[in-house]
Formats: sequence, C-alpha cells, structure tokens
Amino acid sequence: MSIKSGGELDRRITLQRASTVLNAFNEEISTWQDLARVWARKRDASDSQKIELLAAGQVGSFRVSRFTVRSSILTRSITPVDRILHDGVVWQINGVKELDEGRHRFIEITASRDADNG
Repeated sequence: MSIKSGGELDRRITLQRASTVLNAFNEEISTWQDLARVWARKRDASDSQKIELLAAGQVGSFRVSRFTVRSSILTRSITPVDRILHDGVVWQINGVKELDEGRHRFIEITASRDADNG
C-alpha cells in the first residue's frame, strides 16, 4: 500500500535507542534514550505475516504492525535493537526497510508488542 501524501502520517511515535548512563552512585545502568518523535502511518499486519514471526521464534500472544515514517539520516539508522514507543506502549522492532516509492522517501518499520499489554 503506497503513501499518496504526508497527511497519511497521522500517528506520533518516539524512536528509542538503548544507552548506558551513570546513576547517583556512579554505577552504569541501562536505559532507553529518546532519539526523535516522528510522524508515522500505522498498519496492522495480516495473520500470515504474524505466522512468519512465529516461525522466526516469536512466542506468546502478540500484535504486529508496520510503521511508515519519512526517510531521514536518523530513521535510516534505526535497527532491530532499537524500539518504538507509541501511545504509551513499547513496540520491539523486527525489521526495517526502505520503500521504493517516491525516490526512497519512506522507511517501513515492522514491530511487535505483547498483545496482553496495551
């Protein structure tokens, strides 16, 4: 499904990356750092796409969606070790690809979350 206009990017998501910071005791702790808030289009994946994730080792009850964002230096750097925060729910990134439509203007991020949370 192609994007015909930027108006279809109607969801606000936060892209996050794992980082290490020092706590009050000067100990390193792992945390998530916000990289950017961007506009996105969200589309739920079909059941056949969910079956592909099950075959790849995803277990339990989960939801899969595809988030389409504008291509930028930052969005092109997103990998499956990063994550998405959308409407207070954490989405684990399963894959990232550049879309061929419109001179590579968009990035599609496939992500999953626990269906029981959110």
